[in-house]
Amino acid sequence: MDDPSSMYDAAFWITIAAILVLLMFSAFFSGSETALTAASRAKLRSRADKGDSGAEVALKVSEDSESLIGAILLGNNVVNILSASLATALFTRLLGSSGVAIATLVMTVLVLIFSEVMPKTYAISAPENVASLVARPIRWVTLLLSPLVAVVRLIVRGILRLFGLKTDPESNMFSVHEEIAGALSIGQATGAVQKEDRDRLLGALDLGNRTVEEIMLHRSGIQMIDCDMPPSNLLDAVLASPHTRLPVYKGERENVVGVIHAKDLLRAVNKAVRENGTAGTLQNFDVLGVAMKPYFVPDTTALDEQMREFLKRRTHFALVVDEYGSLRGLITLEDILEEIVGEIADEHDTEADQTLTPNAQGDYSVDGGMTIRDLNRQLEWNLPDDEANTIAGLVIHMAQSIPEPGQVFSIHGYRFEVVSRRENRITRLRIRPLNDEYGEDDRDPS
Repeated sequence: MDDPSSMYDAAFWITIAAILVLLMFSAFFSGSETALTAASRAKLRSRADKGDSGAEVALKVSEDSESLIGAILLGNNVVNILSASLATALFTRLLGSSGVAIATLVMTVLVLIFSEVMPKTYAISAPENVASLVARPIRWVTLLLSPLVAVVRLIVRGILRLFGLKTDPESNMFSVHEEIAGALSIGQATGAVQKEDRDRLLGALDLGNRTVEEIMLHRSGIQMIDCDMPPSNLLDAVLASPHTRLPVYKGERENVVGVIHAKDLLRAVNKAVRENGTAGTLQNFDVLGVAMKPYFVPDTTALDEQMREFLKRRTHFALVVDEYGSLRGLITLEDILEEIVGEIADEHDTEADQTLTPNAQGDYSVDGGMTIRDLNRQLEWNLPDDEANTIAGLVIHMAQSIPEPGQVFSIHGYRFEVVSRRENRITRLRIRPLNDEYGEDDRDPS
């Protein structure tokens, strides 16, 4: 019979030490994976700009996320399998055939606690700090295992192709825009960011994804001046308007020949009065001699690009045309700024306040011309704005007709009731979510 003391020879203790070292490597790989994937690239960039070389290395290592994750998983699996094999051999030597089950139980507990939960918990609590610390050794591991990782990647992509799935290693899982938007949403949910601040930041981010057509004033609402009207009537019209800039047309409204600025008009009138006296001053007044050349922009222009053009040209006013050159509407620099900061009102604004409050039944009374985006921002709703820009446009699109007052529709989880209509325009609606305490599955009564 073997001497029991022979079981605890040098090989025994070397095996124990090897298992402990492998568990430490497993903990290193697990913590590194969590830290490098959870760390904010924005925070790492900030630390790198302040001179943190570890953060700079972490940014470079995480650029190729597929190679990084492949190397970490390969290394982690190798050390886990090796440690489990050594433990099985050790317990089999001590306990015989029953040692396999004991080794499985013991290694499962050790790996779970010391190589998975504990290092990942620590890494997730301070991902940027841990990522900066582990970046250099992980870079060497990635370089060392890169040939094996490349083979594994080829095998994985080949198997995925058999099932009709393709991977794009150059694509990012999240865009910068999505990452910032997600962070702002989380910040608002936790109370760290106010809703108004979130809306302003998201509005600025969205300018590149939205076009002039979405926020322009439609041509039906443009106040215009006929250059052939009597000068006295023209002056009265300009003074009565709340706007400082007015398009000037000749013959028909589509034929815009200039843009008159109220200040330029008053300067011209004042000059004429000083030179010719009051009598007959306006008789031969030529409005086109005062009007500025109109500035036309395509309706597909992105808002951020249009804002840069306004600043470059030092102008605040543009007329919007479609691909055929027909007048669609107008847009101002103020319209673009309102997409960021919200409604900008002054003492000359005649539009009604569009702040929404529900009635006793939970209905919101909404102007038909209100944009879907503004409604969503005010009430935290998610009505789609792909097919229409305004609330009235959404109802008309879904109904495939121009509804009559009193008709009710259920659209995307909301109840829409047409309150009033002027000619072919829906002017007022009542809206409420169907999932509130008053909601039911309403249908078009017609």
